[in-house]
Amino acid sequence: MRSRELTNENEHRRDHALSPDRPRWWAWLRLILLGAVLAAVTTLVMFRPLLPTGRVLLEQGDVALETIRAPYSLVYDSRIRQQEERERAAAGVSPIYSSPFGDLARQQLERSRDVLDYLGSVRADPLGSPAQKRGWVLAVDEFTHLTPEKIDGLLTLPADSWERVQLETVAVIGQIMRQEIREGQVSEAKRRVPRMIALDLSDEEAALASVLVQSFIVPNSFLDADATAAAQTEAREAVGPVTRRFEEGQVIVREGDPVSALDIEVLDEFGLRRPRAAWTELVGAALLAIFGVTLLYVYLARFEPQVVWDGHHPVLLVLLTIVFVLASGLMVPAGGVLRYLAPAPALAMLLTATLGRHAGAAAAVFLGGVTGVMANNSLEMAIYAAVGGLIAALALDRVERIGELFRAGALVAVAHLTVLAVFYLGEDVNQTSGLVLSSLAGLANGGLSSSLALGMLFLVGPLFDVVTTMRLIELSRPEHPLLQRLLREAPATYHHSLMVANLAEQAAEGIGANALLVRVGAYYHDIGKLARPYFFAENQADGLNPHDRLDPETSAEVIVSHVSDGLKLARRHRLPARIRAFIPEHHGGGRVSFLYQKAVELAGDETLVEEGRFRYPGRPPQSKETALVMLADGCEAAVRAARPASGDEVTKIVNRIIDQRVEDGQLNESGLTLHDIEVIRREYASALKGTFHPRIKYPRAKVEQDISETEPVLDVSV
Repeated sequence: MRSRELTNENEHRRDHALSPDRPRWWAWLRLILLGAVLAAVTTLVMFRPLLPTGRVLLEQGDVALETIRAPYSLVYDSRIRQQEERERAAAGVSPIYSSPFGDLARQQLERSRDVLDYLGSVRADPLGSPAQKRGWVLAVDEFTHLTPEKIDGLLTLPADSWERVQLETVAVIGQIMRQEIREGQVSEAKRRVPRMIALDLSDEEAALASVLVQSFIVPNSFLDADATAAAQTEAREAVGPVTRRFEEGQVIVREGDPVSALDIEVLDEFGLRRPRAAWTELVGAALLAIFGVTLLYVYLARFEPQVVWDGHHPVLLVLLTIVFVLASGLMVPAGGVLRYLAPAPALAMLLTATLGRHAGAAAAVFLGGVTGVMANNSLEMAIYAAVGGLIAALALDRVERIGELFRAGALVAVAHLTVLAVFYLGEDVNQTSGLVLSSLAGLANGGLSSSLALGMLFLVGPLFDVVTTMRLIELSRPEHPLLQRLLREAPATYHHSLMVANLAEQAAEGIGANALLVRVGAYYHDIGKLARPYFFAENQADGLNPHDRLDPETSAEVIVSHVSDGLKLARRHRLPARIRAFIPEHHGGGRVSFLYQKAVELAGDETLVEEGRFRYPGRPPQSKETALVMLADGCEAAVRAARPASGDEVTKIVNRIIDQRVEDGQLNESGLTLHDIEVIRREYASALKGTFHPRIKYPRAKVEQDISETEPVLDVSV
């Protein structure tokens, strides 16, 4: 009955076993649900702080509903004030104009001579009427603005006066065009012309000369836009940081006053303002969370698939990540030194110790990105959290000693100091107090993360049935109740378990398997014999064998039931699933050959014997570790029973046992390679040769022979 129940249980477990290569539909469903929960929590934490932060909801132009004071003293560089000073300095830069162009002055002088000659010919034309002559004068571009009176004055001026006007016009044009005349200064230059006319001219001559000169004045100096812009840029850059100082308790915004951009800047520096959130920010946070979770899953499915698909591993991954996302959500938005104390590296330590290094590193990067978003999109905080976690994951492997956690914490502290130095020293820091406090927090974070990871490891292991190295060390201690019972009630089985553990551990180190897991699994693989220890040969004394009074079928049922009995004991004492796996898998589905052959002999026909009753109800080894114990168990028992006289006999027995397991298909699902099997042969043969070597029989003294004539000869090992 026990065999049938155990067989059904193993079939159920086999049907529900999940291979990373072929995940079932319910595994996909679990993965999606867990990912959705993680993405939802991450979105909530990035979108809204978890605890009231005392920050006000204000925007520029709002009216303050309360008076806000500085919570502590602060000196900071004001970007707004600096920008105002820069614009003021740029506005103070005078426009830069080019030097007066000499070619332009000569061009205008030459043009004036040509026009004056033209006027002279118009004046001298005897056939033109006054109206025609006025039209000819207005045809000159420079004279289109002249009034009829001015034109008539030019045409009717006496010849000697005209001669003086021409000479004075050319002379004044030469003088004034040598001066700088900017584009906006032409009118001013024209107003200076009357003062430059010679005093020996009559009023009429001076007026006409002024009109002619003014007609030929044009700008000869132009704005140099590039040089002016360069000067303004230089003036802006010359403005250094503009600091603002606030003392503790100083009013930032008074109740009833409108909030300016400068007030918003101060509130942000103190972390007292919470900006209004739009629906687009929620969508952005959700998309970022979904992308992060997807990337986390894809990475682990590629490099650590069992974390995504096997048993409680994905639940543990998501639950621990959520816990630390929430912890960061409580500490990081608060700002100040507290955000540097957020124990993000503890997540990497925990996942590395329980699920592997890839899980720790991937979760560290994920949490680093979330931390950066929570800290107002701070690149510094993102790198601070991610680098600390990555260093923790790389520094840990199998946590066999508590000191390894704190060594990783020390490395995390150094990494934190390095990140802070990079970001603080790259800025113009006026006070070192911020760097000192942040550095102290970064140092403390290393120890805090190590302590938190250590405490949670003792909680996470039993709760999620995860085998950690420290839990294995705890189970390997001889004080464990099951090992104590085995030592007292079945000492030979206890000794056999120790021998199997030594054998399997050496081979595990040779093929790169988990040697500590192999040793602990070997300790407990035969605990089922505690139910009826005297039914097993190693525990029988004085040649009394209870199987002599039983039929083969009953004896086989008793023998194979030590597997189901062992599983019951293991569950009662809450052994981890990976340790319980050694109990049904160390025999696999092998057959109790001696009893089967005896039953065949008694029945007289092999067809009359139900072979299934003589097979162990376990499943073939599903890992290298359980396969090592299966082979060590068989080899140790066979060599001990055969009592070989030479090392060659030991080698033959080892090879025979291993070959039988291979031919029976017991190693097909274990993951062992041909190279691994050869290493196992070599290690087992070498170890067993040293254990079961031939013994030398020492002669006894005459007195000893007289005292114990009837006692058997005592063999002493050398």
